[in-house]
Amino acid sequence: MTRSADIDVRPITEAEFPDWNRALNTGFLQAPAISEELLRARRNQFVPGRLLGAFDGDRCVATFRSFAQELTAVGGALVPADAVSNVTVSPTHRRRGLLTRMMAQDLAAAKERGDVVATLIAAEYPIYGRYGFGPATTMAEWAVDVPRAGLDPRWAAPEDGGRIDLVDGEDVRKLGPELHERLRRAQPGAVSRAELWWQTRTGVLSMDGSPWREPFYAVYRSAAGEVEGMVSYRADDRWGDAKQPLNTATVDWLLGTTPAAERALWRYLCSIDWVVTVKSGWRAPDDLLPHLLPDPRAARITTQADWLWVRILDVVRALESRTYGGTGSLVLEVDDRDRLTGGRWRLEASETGASCTPTTQGADLVLGVGELASLWLGDESAVRLAALGRVREERAGAARVADALLRTSRRPWCPDLF
Repeated sequence: MTRSADIDVRPITEAEFPDWNRALNTGFLQAPAISEELLRARRNQFVPGRLLGAFDGDRCVATFRSFAQELTAVGGALVPADAVSNVTVSPTHRRRGLLTRMMAQDLAAAKERGDVVATLIAAEYPIYGRYGFGPATTMAEWAVDVPRAGLDPRWAAPEDGGRIDLVDGEDVRKLGPELHERLRRAQPGAVSRAELWWQTRTGVLSMDGSPWREPFYAVYRSAAGEVEGMVSYRADDRWGDAKQPLNTATVDWLLGTTPAAERALWRYLCSIDWVVTVKSGWRAPDDLLPHLLPDPRAARITTQADWLWVRILDVVRALESRTYGGTGSLVLEVDDRDRLTGGRWRLEASETGASCTPTTQGADLVLGVGELASLWLGDESAVRLAALGRVREERAGAARVADALLRTSRRPWCPDLF
């Protein structure tokens, strides 16, 4: 077995990109052979210095990719982020510290660039807490039993004067980016989307080599003609023994910048002839969907789990970038064992802004950098973390003060997988 110290961890070259992709597929239990067509498509993700590989001799045995991203903080500020993806270690090289070495290189570079946070979607829960990441948003998926929902089967169009139109992929690429831009600037936890996202979701490019099957796309326009919502969905073809339709419409993604748009699009999906089940796709845990139905119990949660994980790289900029629910102050002692950030900070917050400065005052709350990330987007409760032993109160009532300042009325949500 090759010693870990003899395995070279470094940014890959373009010539090493095929071998890196072979290792990537191997780590994700996909067929390791990569076609030239698929390699050409994936080269759109190649940015010099942002793809790391671990090499045992001339073979790549671990992969890591990061890319530039913006994350929406509470209040709408767009925070520069280091988005982490494509993390694998080949099964022959597990438990040798290769991920630790790649993560350390990437986070140090992100800190040097001036990124405020790092982000990722964790395939497995236990991995990333040891690198200072904390779960910051949650997702839920519902299955709607349409016949049970109590909806009027005579529904044909939105009652508010708006309209729903079926469109094609070209329309989605034209209308979608501006719609998403409006959504993500108002949604804490949302992230930026590059043009590549729209290309892969409309069949221009494939990143996994699977044959493209065009979904259905629908757009909601308000009575004033403004695009306020869009959905991509697919349907199967199932029929019962008595020739009764048993079809399911599965949502790939749904964007709505207004409650009216969300209401209209969900109502449209539940009104499609032959569809008896609507699967919602990944939604916010407090999504409006169940309570848009006369019988909310018709929407059954099928998945609920952590989603976006955040690693704070700059405590001051992170805390000063967001808005707060009231006026107050806290002294936070933030432990970061990797020493990328941390220390003792005094947060002075109000509804108009905040300042975060180093201090020698006694701490009100002591917490890890991962716990701070969980609190930063407003979803987690300091009182709850204190009960779990993950936050320590040095001043009685400090956790309640933190909740009053940090928690948000609607939960943060990241619509994207990356």
